[in-house]
Amino acid sequence: MDSIERLLIERDCTQLSVDYGRLVDFGQAAKVAELFTDDGVCELSAGRFEGIEQIRAFFEKRQGQTDVVSRHVMTNIAVEVQDADHATGLVYLTFYRVVWTGEGPAPLGPPSFVGSYADSYRRTPEGWRFESRIGSTALKS
Repeated sequence: MDSIERLLIERDCTQLSVDYGRLVDFGQAAKVAELFTDDGVCELSAGRFEGIEQIRAFFEKRQGQTDVVSRHVMTNIAVEVQDADHATGLVYLTFYRVVWTGEGPAPLGPPSFVGSYADSYRRTPEGWRFESRIGSTALKS
């Protein structure tokens, strides 16, 4: 595998994290399931969801919470290419969440928590997808 192929894989896997945060934070959480393989695993503080249908059901509930304002601030995205079809990654997360039904911007407080995602990625016929995304919390307010 040459350097360009490796960079393209890293970029595609990084984009999955960007899309994940954007979809959840901007009212399209149900589409997060499309970022996972059919047999994917998503483990968060809310539970472990196995398979695309469980993942979709969880994120559909999240999408229905219209009184929640959240922002996933993801940094230090490190992707390690294993081979042409597999990669792993570690993503730092600072997560803000506020229940808000008022006018204008929600009030800013400290982050709800700081943690990380341990990801594994797999190339599918549709492109790169999360094979698993395992969240962990390092700091909590």
